[in-house]
Amino acid sequence: MGSRRPEIPDIVVGRLPIYLRALSRMIQEDKEFTSSHELAERLGISSAQIRKDLSHFGEFGKQGTGYNIAYLHDQIRHILRVDHEWPTAVVGIGDLGHAVANYRGFQARGFRVAALFDADPEKIGEQVAGLPVLAISRLQDEVQRQGIRVAMIATPADQAQVVANLLVQVGVRAILNYAPITLTVPPGVYVQYIDPAAHLQHMTFYLDP
Repeated sequence: MGSRRPEIPDIVVGRLPIYLRALSRMIQEDKEFTSSHELAERLGISSAQIRKDLSHFGEFGKQGTGYNIAYLHDQIRHILRVDHEWPTAVVGIGDLGHAVANYRGFQARGFRVAALFDADPEKIGEQVAGLPVLAISRLQDEVQRQGIRVAMIATPADQAQVVANLLVQVGVRAILNYAPITLTVPPGVYVQYIDPAAHLQHMTFYLDP
């Protein structure tokens, strides 16, 4: 995915997709302009924080009119490098892998599920979301053939690190990990985690039994 600008905090980069999602919704609502105050109300982020975040990347608003929604939307897509499509691999085609492969929301946001892999011989050749499940032994050839640099891991936790090592070896540089384990990867490889149980545990801290 390339290196991000070192002077921009990663937490700021992490908020950009949230802004992009809100702007996409406004486009669907046929809105033309918005303000940091309106975005703040929608997102629960202060207007000052939104303005500060966007200022890292340039001046997008105009005094008195605010932000042109379509323009800001396109600029953030460009900043995040999702103004073109990233072919993406999914490794681990169990129940979760099926759901991930079939999820239609990825493509509209810059990611096309392009290859599916599993180590279970019984799953090899199965059609999921219009794609055949390939043997993990074909990972290198397929990743190189399609220029895949993004992958999602949906394996059991005890297999995730081995899979991550393989992905790194074949040139994948961005990994979305659904397995409930923290991965060890070398510098220059970016990992994000999705662990629904951890998020639920975070919330139940605030609930009375």
